Amino acid sequence: MRLILAIFLPWLQFFTIGRPIAGIICLILQITIIGWLPAAIWSVYALSEYKTDQKISKALQK
Repeated sequence: MRLILAIFLPWLQFFTIGRPIAGIICLILQITIIGWLPAAIWSVYALSEYKTDQKISKALQK
């Protein structure tokens, strides 16, 4: 679900992972037609980092 959100509404995905400042910057990028593609790529990359951080913290808790 978050991956679809990262592709179509990249700025909103940043808010769901707790990065509101990045979400605002991404929204500014997405407003321009040219900046939409880099915003989507950045959002997908940030989502993969978030998932990796979640897995690492889960493994350290065990």
